[in-house]
Amino acid sequence: MSHLGIEKETEVDYAPHPYAVDDTESEDAYLARMRHSAAHLMAGAVLQLFPDAKFAIGPAIDDGFYYDFDLPRALTPEDLAAIEQRMAADRAANYPYEYAAISRAEALELFRDQPYKVELIQGLPEDATISTYQHGAFRDLCRGPHVPATGAVGVVKLLSIAGAYWRGDEKRPMLQRIYGTAWRSEADVAAYVHKIEEAARRDHRKLGRELDLFSIHEEAGAGLIYWHPKGGLMRVVAENYWREAHLNGGYDIVFSPHIGRAWLWETSGHLGFYRENMYPAIEMDNQEFFVKPMNCPFHIMMYKTKRRSYRELPLRWAELGTVYRYERSGVLHGLLRVRGFTQDDAHIFCMPSQIESEVEACIDFAYAVMKNFGFDKFEVELSDWDPKHPENYPGKPEDWQHASDALG
Repeated sequence: MSHLGIEKETEVDYAPHPYAVDDTESEDAYLARMRHSAAHLMAGAVLQLFPDAKFAIGPAIDDGFYYDFDLPRALTPEDLAAIEQRMAADRAANYPYEYAAISRAEALELFRDQPYKVELIQGLPEDATISTYQHGAFRDLCRGPHVPATGAVGVVKLLSIAGAYWRGDEKRPMLQRIYGTAWRSEADVAAYVHKIEEAARRDHRKLGRELDLFSIHEEAGAGLIYWHPKGGLMRVVAENYWREAHLNGGYDIVFSPHIGRAWLWETSGHLGFYRENMYPAIEMDNQEFFVKPMNCPFHIMMYKTKRRSYRELPLRWAELGTVYRYERSGVLHGLLRVRGFTQDDAHIFCMPSQIESEVEACIDFAYAVMKNFGFDKFEVELSDWDPKHPENYPGKPEDWQHASDALG
């Protein structure tokens, strides 16, 4: 059964009391539930001020929430203050968040004047359970969960207004996104606002411009970085350290082309799975070429240049490989989300019996490098294979399973 809901919701049971956390719910889960409710509270306030508004989606996110609206005019900072006032009034009224399950026909009739909601409903499978939550006069498509009533939302602060394409597609309407945060107390809100103000002072885009380190020129290509002399020198220093560390760590350094024929990316699976994130093909000599989104196939081509003996293994090949990926314009962000970048990329060719030791050595090496750059607290995301869909992975399932087991 499919179920319609707000993006990035956290599935948790309701706490027994609106202002308390029970024994089964973490503080983060409770705050996510409260912020999800705050997004609804804000949407209801916006519709009070703009009765003709069309509303899209409004999830809880890290440290806050947002909601996207199609409005008759551009919002101003003064509008945020007015929205906060309406939210405060609805919070004081302590309206319950009331759940209801409805049919597809009922949902389409209920939201007939809300095109974004209608599109979401029409995109659901026929057997989808459609549910709504209502507080006061505002009713929204949602699977929950929520705090029991608006009085449990906590202290809310609206932060900013931004543009956001509907469903992240630059060919779709541009909506106005209101960001906010919600916490248990005024002190928590003040501490968070201070933190983001300090982060803004240290924003790398601001510092990059003020220190003359790099620039981005939309007119010459969005998401592409120009390193100025000072930034270039910083990069050289970092790259020289990188090379020395890898050579001392038992790696060999390789270089690969920036472009390859289509069959290479077909064989690797990139065209099949990631073509929408690759730059379009380049036609040359009656053949298709693609600028590389990854370095992997080139390293494998190098490995295949001759027969290899197990005595040569492991082979550790590292490259500062410049790659190009098509990111939607709405998600580009300074140096953090770009369309062309140079990545620390390495591939280790080894025997099955060497996997565990190579993984351990790789982790130790990565930690040592990160520590030398001043990072001692960081998170790592690991992409594992999905045995339920082996068709999405080249190679033998037993090899994937062996490699996955070794990572444990």
